[in-house]
Amino acid sequence: MHFRRAANGLGVAQPALSRAIRDLEADLGVTLFERSNKKVELTNAGRAFQKDCREIWNAVDQAVSNVRYVHQGLIGSLRIGYTDMAIGGVLPSLLTEFQACEPGIVLTPHMDPTIYQLQRLSDDEIDIGFVTGPIGETEYQQLPVQRESFVCVVYDSHPLASRDSIRLEELAQERFILGPAREWEHFQSYLLPMCRRAGFLPKVVQEAYNTTGIIGLVACGMGVTVHTEGVQNYLRTGVKVVPIDDLTEKLETIAVWKPEDLPGPRQKFIDFLKAKMPGTDII
Repeated sequence: MHFRRAANGLGVAQPALSRAIRDLEADLGVTLFERSNKKVELTNAGRAFQKDCREIWNAVDQAVSNVRYVHQGLIGSLRIGYTDMAIGGVLPSLLTEFQACEPGIVLTPHMDPTIYQLQRLSDDEIDIGFVTGPIGETEYQQLPVQRESFVCVVYDSHPLASRDSIRLEELAQERFILGPAREWEHFQSYLLPMCRRAGFLPKVVQEAYNTTGIIGLVACGMGVTVHTEGVQNYLRTGVKVVPIDDLTEKLETIAVWKPEDLPGPRQKFIDFLKAKMPGTDII
């Protein structure tokens, strides 16, 4: 409450400071200070304006800090796509551990088949996808995160339910329940060649969009399915998982993202994945 000391602190001449305050009062149409020869005091309007200005200044400081934190990957959001195989496998533990390490980053997972995740990546609607790979698109970078064996899922009363294992060719006459061909294109790019080598193509009698629906239809006794070993995490009463002992192929789930060198939450997550997959190279 002293114009000369305030001017000295600001490094300006006192007359210039006085003029600036008078101009501000004129612009606002209010008196901010009561001035006398003995003292200077804020008016009620001045105190209200001071309070709001401090809040604005604090908000500006916070905005500067936030933009730096986002640039460093300490805060922000990360849009993640995933398949049924990914969420039934290692992805939950990866997301849990990453969230514990980086609590300032908000994760937004969204389930989609591989084909739609790739489109979402292209349209910048997700930051990183967990898809069935490998994929041929060279504009993306890829990092394998899990490899799973194939198993057969049958209903409890099925003749194969009591077996410890089967051969794929034993399913030649079975009714299959699979995902739709377009949405499950990448999964079927594994399944159909394996079946051809075993001498048959699956006789599909029912389709379901996701693993939960497929297993539900198997439990109803409508047919069998071939899935990956992570299907154990989707099990319900009425079904049995039987290993297929003549298959050496493994379905691969990969993390995939655009290769732009962008700092922030996405790079933090990619660095985390690379540290969790030692010895695995980015493709």
